[in-house]
Amino acid sequence: MTATATSPNKTATKPGDNAKTDLRQSRTGKRAVDVPKGVTVTIANGKVEVKGPKGNQSRALPPNVDVKVDAGKVTVAPTIGGRDGARFQGLARALINAMVVGSGTGYTRTLQLVGTGYRAEVKGQVLNLLLGFSHPINFPIPQGVKVEIPADSKGTLLVLTGANKETMGATAAKIRSFRPPEPYGGKGVRYQGEKVREKAGKAGKGASGGK
Repeated sequence: MTATATSPNKTATKPGDNAKTDLRQSRTGKRAVDVPKGVTVTIANGKVEVKGPKGNQSRALPPNVDVKVDAGKVTVAPTIGGRDGARFQGLARALINAMVVGSGTGYTRTLQLVGTGYRAEVKGQVLNLLLGFSHPINFPIPQGVKVEIPADSKGTLLVLTGANKETMGATAAKIRSFRPPEPYGGKGVRYQGEKVREKAGKAGKGASGGK
């Protein structure tokens, strides 16, 4: 069975226009998206809906694209010529691929709390953070995001999982913004594996430097 949909914002062309004969293809946008077992993709009314073991997602398609689902693959083609057509094609393909991956296997982001007394605790749908302030930070966990704290981390590691790539990224960035890594000492919230450029303090400068 084949499903196909064209964005409702498709640009009309007049006879003689070469907009349809010069359909530039995006290098990545023209690659088909493989749909794994257990994941379904439906295109209807200018929207794409993806269902899978890690969650269900739905969003509007970018304009000026034609999307087809057939034999376990999703293909995207531009409906206007020039660079804009290729850009919309690439965008649509990237969004659909992110939804398929998210609903199929999910996304994971790990945050590390660095600092004396820094720790986190999950209570229901609220993340409680102690980050060196006079008061704890209570952060409501967005719908579709799961936060786990490994028992052996003593509350200093946060493992975020979810199907929506954008929501995951925004959630991790928000938590990090509560206490970004400091340039002196590196205390704060950082992504696991993030390299923080630390500056030498006054004491360090004095010890290494002057005559």
